[in-house]
Amino acid sequence: MGFLLTGCLQLCLEEIANGLRNPLSMVYANDGTHRFFIAEQVGLVWTYLPDRSKLEKPFLNITKAVLTSPWEGDERGFLGMTFHPNYKYNRKLYVYYSVEIGFDERIRISEFRVSPSDMNVVDHGSERIILEVDEPASNHNGGMVMFADDGYLYIFTGDGGMAGDPFGKYGNSQNKSALLGKVLRIDVDDNDRGPLYRIPSDNPFVHERGARPEVYAYGVRNMWRCSVDRGDPLTKEGKGRIFCGDVGQNKFEEIDIIEKGRNYGWRAKEGFSCYDKKLCTNSSLDDVLPIYAYPHKMGKSVTGGYVYRGCEYPNLNGMYIFGDFMSGRMMSLQENKNTGQWDYHEICMGMGLTCAFPGLINNYYQYIISFAEDEAGELYFMSTGVPSATSPTGVVYKLVDPSRRAPPRQCHYDPLPVRVKSKLIKFKPKESEYAGCQHSSLSVCLSVCLPLPHPLLSVCLSVCFYFVCFILPTLLNQALMSVKH
Repeated sequence: MGFLLTGCLQLCLEEIANGLRNPLSMVYANDGTHRFFIAEQVGLVWTYLPDRSKLEKPFLNITKAVLTSPWEGDERGFLGMTFHPNYKYNRKLYVYYSVEIGFDERIRISEFRVSPSDMNVVDHGSERIILEVDEPASNHNGGMVMFADDGYLYIFTGDGGMAGDPFGKYGNSQNKSALLGKVLRIDVDDNDRGPLYRIPSDNPFVHERGARPEVYAYGVRNMWRCSVDRGDPLTKEGKGRIFCGDVGQNKFEEIDIIEKGRNYGWRAKEGFSCYDKKLCTNSSLDDVLPIYAYPHKMGKSVTGGYVYRGCEYPNLNGMYIFGDFMSGRMMSLQENKNTGQWDYHEICMGMGLTCAFPGLINNYYQYIISFAEDEAGELYFMSTGVPSATSPTGVVYKLVDPSRRAPPRQCHYDPLPVRVKSKLIKFKPKESEYAGCQHSSLSVCLSVCLPLPHPLLSVCLSVCFYFVCFILPTLLNQALMSVKH
């Protein structure tokens, strides 16, 4: 299972895209083209081709409608996007974003269609508002929207914001007549005439008096990033499970598997512990516990990820990979078939020679905003150096396991052609200079470090690369400047 020499799983990265403003969603259309679409918090979505070139013209631009700000940590904005499972035939997609109507803030779920004349541009006049929910505060806006294996649209809302879910007697999350603090499930098929959405007949609370029929699960605080497990490539074990990261209040962050009709505990509980002691001891709570929770000394804002089911790195199969926005920590969980528990493994960036290959890097921006999966099932994450909706420091990275790769050609696919009408912008890696420097200085650093005992070799190489590629050029520049003056 990868390199565990230092007690953590050592992975490397490939830079995929850069210069993005808080990239928080990367999705694919599942139409065989292997394009990927990256959304920025300000309300822009960009099209990327399989060769990583970017189309100059945005796929979607709703910046004028989206409510956000340049403040660091502002949770409002364009928050989620997903393509309809039958997108290839109906050209529909769904987006989740913040809006301001008069003095009220709301979250909005809208349906769009792609232009019939350009497969890389949305028809902006096609917007139909599927659902709007009033937001009593500017934080805890949720933001995930996706289709699960049953073909229904799932919407993950936050609890309404502020702190401690202070709304009403029990808070929004425990109140099934409120749409906030919930997992919602609706049917958007065949909605061109009649209602914009229908309620699936097996939704758990359709016959409960006072409950909103859209509710699929409740007791969630602010789920940030959920995913559907594709299942084991051979056995399909795990297929269809929904994993979510739920951001905590003061003490714990948690990972949940979402099941129909279940209560995920908030505000009675935070992680495994009691938050509201009175609610926590209520025998009717009947909540489901997380599969994993971690304390705030490890991180303060979980970013949910994916179970790896790709082809390229077989050792990662079945591993749920996720992160923390605040600490920048990368983590993984692996199900223990004997105990039914999920075992934790830290993920670290490969040291020394581990990532010393052309195109690979071993560093990333701290603020992990989101994770993604491409059409082939490989995993990515998005992070930024400055957590502001207007800072162009966002980068998309592909996760690489250097310990074992699939045999050549085993993972080969031929993308369907894309008719491009926009100018293409060729991808230029931000980290290419450092990666090139690492490669060119390898022989020098090896001659210095090889005499050292094995445990110190990787540390020496990392220090050597840093000195040659960062410190030395800075010192030389300073020396040249002093000579000139």
